Amino acid sequence: MVLAVYADRAGRLWRIAEMCARCAAATPGCRVLDTACTAPAGTDQAAVEPAAPQKSADKTAAEEVSAVFSDRGPSPVTEASSAPAATRSASVPRARAAAPRTKRWGKIAQRTVPHDLQPDVLRAELIELGDAFRAYQKRPEPDLALLAELHDRKARAFTLWADVSGDPSLRHEAQRAKQAAQTTREMHHNRCGSPADGGPAVERLLTRTQAAGARTVLDYSAAHAPSPQAEVRLAVLMLALRAARDGTGNVTGQDLTGWLHDEAEPVLHQLVDAGWLRLPGTIAEALASRPETPTAFTVPTLLPEQPRPFPFRKTTRSRISGWAQKALGERKLRKKKLGATTRLLALYTAAHIRPDGHLGPAENDGLDLARTAAFCSLPPGQVAEHAELLTAADWLSEADTTAHRLHGRLAERVWPLGALL
Repeated sequence: MVLAVYADRAGRLWRIAEMCARCAAATPGCRVLDTACTAPAGTDQAAVEPAAPQKSADKTAAEEVSAVFSDRGPSPVTEASSAPAATRSASVPRARAAAPRTKRWGKIAQRTVPHDLQPDVLRAELIELGDAFRAYQKRPEPDLALLAELHDRKARAFTLWADVSGDPSLRHEAQRAKQAAQTTREMHHNRCGSPADGGPAVERLLTRTQAAGARTVLDYSAAHAPSPQAEVRLAVLMLALRAARDGTGNVTGQDLTGWLHDEAEPVLHQLVDAGWLRLPGTIAEALASRPETPTAFTVPTLLPEQPRPFPFRKTTRSRISGWAQKALGERKLRKKKLGATTRLLALYTAAHIRPDGHLGPAENDGLDLARTAAFCSLPPGQVAEHAELLTAADWLSEADTTAHRLHGRLAERVWPLGALL
């Protein structure tokens, strides 16, 4: 017999008990505190003296003892005492290590999972899902495919929970999770597009909705630039993106010279003189401003009291502005030192592609040549020349012009910058 302590399944209540060594070894989480004292077989427990037993010269008498605790009967040790020494120790197994306990408590969607929820597999799934959602929130980068799968699992688990408990709010939560899974998959598809030629999916900077917003800004810059000059149109585009929400924004001298190179000062003069742009100080101060002290500017036509051309949320505006900045500042375009006209063409082609990288909304359709040329402030006959410059810069993998269309394909390396039609 042994004196042992063990916990209940919930881990809150501890029990101490006398049991045989075999039962202790078979009880999960059981710890042996002490073994039973020994007395000659048939001796009453009250007669057992607390003093240490005297050594007996009679080996047979020493072996014929039985273990007693509060239990006065012989223990299995008695049977084992007559066995050989090699097998005697094996007859009383050691207490094994505690088996890992299943987590019985958790939270998901601001709800506590009951510790006694049945079936057990549902409780375990809800607890695991809560942990999975919290782990997802700590990820440095989003994984929309994984998030959609988590929402699907949540919808199934909450539906079963509602069936078990009869709580209608759980069924409502399951429906919300199902809709969230569908929306997340659409976002993933819009951002990545369909894999082309069996290749991997592309993680795009813009969703289809954001891509449509980007094309709206391109059309605005073409229609509202105070001058058809390519540099002016480029400045209007980038500044309008900064001020799209409330008519105000910040810009640095590094931004302006990165967009316009040596034309930054005369272009700003044109915009200020035309009243399209307001600066708090001089143009020289704007060109000298640094990231820690940017220049605040105002576009009067985009102030809140004016008609709103861009119904953008904060995230959408930021995404589109970042997309345009990355496209115009792309490494090979900078290395080739391409002018504003060619970079406008690069931005326009990136904004009008299909998932396979081809230009235009339909196969073999391409882009309208006259409209493309008008956006870039070019005669239609010169579009082919600038398209060749983009091909040399590995922005377009192929380009061809006909009498009315521009055909081509965005280079695979810049597919993430493609705004899907």
